[in-house]
Amino acid sequence: MKQPSIFFVAILLASSSFAQQTTQLKDEKDKVSYSIGLDIGSTFKKQSMDINLDALNAGLKDAVSGNKPLLTEEQVKETMTAYSKTMMEKQAAVNKEAAAKNGAEGEKFLAENKSKEGVKTTQSGLQYKVVKEGNGPTPKESDTVVTHYRGTLINGKEFDSSIARNEPATFPVNRVIKGWTEALQLMKVGSKYQLFIPASLAYGERGAGQDIGPNQTLIFDVELLEIKPAAEAAASVSPGNQPAVKADTAVQGKPSPSASGKSSPDPEDR
Repeated sequence: MKQPSIFFVAILLASSSFAQQTTQLKDEKDKVSYSIGLDIGSTFKKQSMDINLDALNAGLKDAVSGNKPLLTEEQVKETMTAYSKTMMEKQAAVNKEAAAKNGAEGEKFLAENKSKEGVKTTQSGLQYKVVKEGNGPTPKESDTVVTHYRGTLINGKEFDSSIARNEPATFPVNRVIKGWTEALQLMKVGSKYQLFIPASLAYGERGAGQDIGPNQTLIFDVELLEIKPAAEAAASVSPGNQPAVKADTAVQGKPSPSASGKSSPDPEDR
């Protein structure tokens, strides 16, 4: 029977690890099967999916063996549509709660941070601190720049770092989150700024990937290394050479790999 969705196929594949009925992995096939089970099983757990493993395994066996399914194709579609709707409603509720919590924490942080020594606040709400003032030119919104940066949440958790990757990021000034676009046009080449970006100038209620939740305030340490001429810039900008701050990618991802091996969000969205 033709499966109604990739999601359903993934569920069937995931059960391969449970079908083994053994804790010993004798060959490569066993390892692959078990690895698939672990991977998909971890997704079930993260998403709090209430799955009956016995029924899941029965569905896998029937599909592989060609047995008559216990549900018609139409019933499967109806079941999965209803389940997907339920999961989306649950996730929406979780996101709403997280957005409220993150938003309140971010506002409190920024309110306290704005009075700290050296911190300046722009009309948009962007906060920044000049760590080192450069003496080079200042980029325009239409320019492409080369930067080194490190991004963290207000609790100090790092979600991306070109410094850790030891590879500067090259990207158009107008293709990153609003907070970056504004801040870069305040900086001169050679400058190092610390940015405190409210959610409204970052990823807002969407968040970005697994690391940046809805309405989270972000902190970036940014060094402006270079402004590239248009022709040279076109040749140097690539998906793997862009910061987690991109605006038009979906999180670079997820996003582009961070130093820790995880994907990190692209600044603009991302």
